[in-house]
Amino acid sequence: MPVPRQVFIAVIGAGGVGKCFLSQLSQLTSNLARSPSAPTTLSLVWLSTSKKAVYHADYKPLGNWESDLEASTSPTLPLPDLASYLEKAPGKAVLIDNTSNQDVADSYPLFLRKGISIVTPNKKAFSSTSQLWRDIFSAASNGTGAGGYIFHESSVGAGLPVLSALKELVETGDQVRKIEGVFSGTMSFLFNSFQPVAGGGGKFSAEVKTAKDKGFTEPDPRDDLNGLDVARKLTILARLAGLEVESPTSFPVQSLIPKELEAVASGDEFMARLPEFDDQMDELKTAAEKEGKVVRFVGSVDVPKGEVKVGLEKFDTSHPIAALKGSDNIIAFYTERYGDNPLIIQGAGAGGEVTAMGVTGDLIKVLRLLQ
Repeated sequence: MPVPRQVFIAVIGAGGVGKCFLSQLSQLTSNLARSPSAPTTLSLVWLSTSKKAVYHADYKPLGNWESDLEASTSPTLPLPDLASYLEKAPGKAVLIDNTSNQDVADSYPLFLRKGISIVTPNKKAFSSTSQLWRDIFSAASNGTGAGGYIFHESSVGAGLPVLSALKELVETGDQVRKIEGVFSGTMSFLFNSFQPVAGGGGKFSAEVKTAKDKGFTEPDPRDDLNGLDVARKLTILARLAGLEVESPTSFPVQSLIPKELEAVASGDEFMARLPEFDDQMDELKTAAEKEGKVVRFVGSVDVPKGEVKVGLEKFDTSHPIAALKGSDNIIAFYTERYGDNPLIIQGAGAGGEVTAMGVTGDLIKVLRLLQ
């Protein structure tokens, strides 16, 4: 019988995605323990939120993480101390960052250089400055370094295999010409409701309210409507396609926040005043209808021209982007090999379970590489 190996797991973030991931981790742990060829013991030794943490100095696995976290009065450690704690674990360690925290993202090179692998949906690590991007991949073993491994499939498209598909296209020598799609579940839902292919649809402000009530938007919908979430995803894709993109604010990004409402004090005030500007969006809808088209919020990367942009565009009603349903994402890769018929990846691009699935899938990739 093969001797089980032990891998130590640290998780930062126990919110929506974090909870779903911990549930999937529990299932994965029991599956791997029973593997006849390479039994692996996954030991959850660290769990933290922004305020508190649960861990043992001797790396004893956590028991019931939910009640342990609830009962904990231990403050979370500074990130360099967490890196030292994991570096001294009696085996390989993997950090799972289920946050969107910039400070955690900034510390990735430190963890990687200490041999700690990282799995994360945190877009900020890969869409901030190009310097942070270089520092991360010059430290990682799956970059140009000799440290831990890093995977971030869920930073674009939740559980959809967007990044792995793009990496394979590039690594096998295909020429990526253009990447285009709807990259936000929020914006997808919003415009599929605002201007359905069959016609109709409600006022823009009413559709934003519906999206907010259904939990599709951030607590303050301006965080979706400013286009920055999509710009971050486009930055990641453009960099993987070989473009030098300095940051998500270094290319044109159309904000759907009326100028007059950019500085209002709260999300509630923003929602209360948004109906004043419905006429502007109605004009766009009417103009598109006259051309037999619909308006959608898309992002695109033109690789030969080195251009990245995010904003509203009109599409024929027969176009796959126009026909999208609900809050689905759609990403089209136009490449030399695929010609005029792009490789299309489509499906749920948001939600705790599917995002966590992408994280769990990445953890499995790391575990294979650590064997």
